[in-house]
Amino acid sequence: MLNLSNSETDGNVNFSKFKAYSSIVNKSVHRLLSKILLVFSIFLIILLFFPWTQTIESKGYVTTLRPGQRPQTLQSPIPGKIEEWYVSEGDYVEKGDTILRISEVKDQYFDPKLLERTGDQINSKANSVKAYEQKTEALRDQLASARQERVLKLEQTKNKLKQAKLKIVSDSISLKASEVNLSIAIKQYDRIKELYEEGLKSRLDYETKQSKLQETQAKVIDLESKLLTSKNELLNARMEVNRIEAEYANKISKIESDISTTISTRLDTQVQVSKLENSLSNYEIRRGLYFIQAPLDGYINKAIISGIGETFKEGEKLVNIMPKSFEIAVETYVDPIDLPLLGVGDHIRVQFDGWPAIVFSGWPNASYGTYGGKVVAIENFISDNGKYRILLAPDPENEHDWPDALRVGSGARTMALLEDVPIWYELWRKLNGFPPNYYPKSQQKETDKKSK
Repeated sequence: MLNLSNSETDGNVNFSKFKAYSSIVNKSVHRLLSKILLVFSIFLIILLFFPWTQTIESKGYVTTLRPGQRPQTLQSPIPGKIEEWYVSEGDYVEKGDTILRISEVKDQYFDPKLLERTGDQINSKANSVKAYEQKTEALRDQLASARQERVLKLEQTKNKLKQAKLKIVSDSISLKASEVNLSIAIKQYDRIKELYEEGLKSRLDYETKQSKLQETQAKVIDLESKLLTSKNELLNARMEVNRIEAEYANKISKIESDISTTISTRLDTQVQVSKLENSLSNYEIRRGLYFIQAPLDGYINKAIISGIGETFKEGEKLVNIMPKSFEIAVETYVDPIDLPLLGVGDHIRVQFDGWPAIVFSGWPNASYGTYGGKVVAIENFISDNGKYRILLAPDPENEHDWPDALRVGSGARTMALLEDVPIWYELWRKLNGFPPNYYPKSQQKETDKKSK
C-alpha cells in the first residue's frame, strides 16, 4: 500500500458488496468458461486431423498456347524512312494488308532506274560471254589448222630429208667410182710415164694420159664437194624439221594459251553475270520490302515508331500486332524445389485478375471462382528470375470454361494440387520448413509392394 493517506485498514474488508467481485468469483461463470474452452480444445484437436490438400502457389499471366498466336512486333529487314501509314492503332488487318510504306536511306539504292541499269549490265555481260565463246571456237579452229599444217610441213621436210640422204648415197657412190677411175688413171699415167721415159711411147700419149689424170682428179674433187654439199643439205633438212617442230609447237602453245585465257575470261564474265543477276534479284526483292504487310489476321496494338520521316535501322521494331485467333493459356513460374512435384498432365487451379474468387488453398472443393488448368509444358532450363516456367492450358475435364473476356497479359494466380495430408502434418511441415510430399500415396503403395 502506498502511504497516500493517514487512513488504515485492519485487513477485514468485505468485497462481496462489490459487483465486479461477485461476477469474478461466481462459480457458475467459471464452469461455463471451462466448458467452452474444453469444447474449443476438442474441436481444435479434431480439426488437426482434417484432410488438407498440399498446394504449390505461384503467380503468372495469361498468354497463348502456341508461339505464333502471341503478340508480335513487325520489323523491317532493311533500314529506311517512314513515308506513309495506312492503318491506325486498334484497326483490324488481314494477312497481306499493307500497314505502312517506307523509303530508302542508303545512297546506293536512290537511283529510280536501278533495276533497268542493272538489267542492261547483265545483257552487256551476257553478250560478252557469247563473244568469248565465239572467240574460243575460232581459236580452236586455228589450233586444228595449225596441227594439220604442222603434220604436212613435217612430212614435206622429212621427204627433203630423205632426198638429202639418198643424194648423199648417190654422191658417195659417184665419188667411189671416181676414186676408182682416179687410181686407174694414176696407174696408167705411171706406166705411160715409164714407157715415155724409155722412149716407147710418144710425148702425145704421155700428155694425153697426164691430161686424163688431171681430169679424173678434178672430177673426184668435184664429187667430194658435191658430197659435202649433200651432207650440208641433210643437216639443213634436219634443222628444218627441228625448226618446224619448234615453230609449230610455239604456235600451238600460244593458241592453246589464248584459248585458256579466253575460257578464263568467259568464266569470269559469267561470274559477273551471276553476281549482277543476284544483285538484280536482291534489288527486286528490296523494292517489295518498301511496303510492310501484315503477316496474319489481327489487330494493330501499338505503333512503336510513328512519325512520318523517322528513320530506323534494319531489324528495329516498327509496330505491334495481336493475332485475331488464339488459344488461351497461362504462363507461371515455380521454385526449383517444387519442380519435381509437377509433371505434364497435372491439374492446376487458376484464379484470374478481375474475376472474384474465394480461395481455400487446403480445401480446393470449397473454393469458388477458380478454373481448372492442365500442365502442357515444363521448361527444361531455369529462367532469368531463378524459377522454372510452366505453361498451362484449359483443362477439358473442368466443368467451367475459362472466361471469354480474358486478354493476353492479364495476371493470374495458380495452385497446383498435391497430396492430401492431415492439418497437423501440414503445420508441422511448414514449421520445420520441409517441402511437400514428393510422392502421392498411391505411388508409395506401389513402391512398397515392389520392395516386398
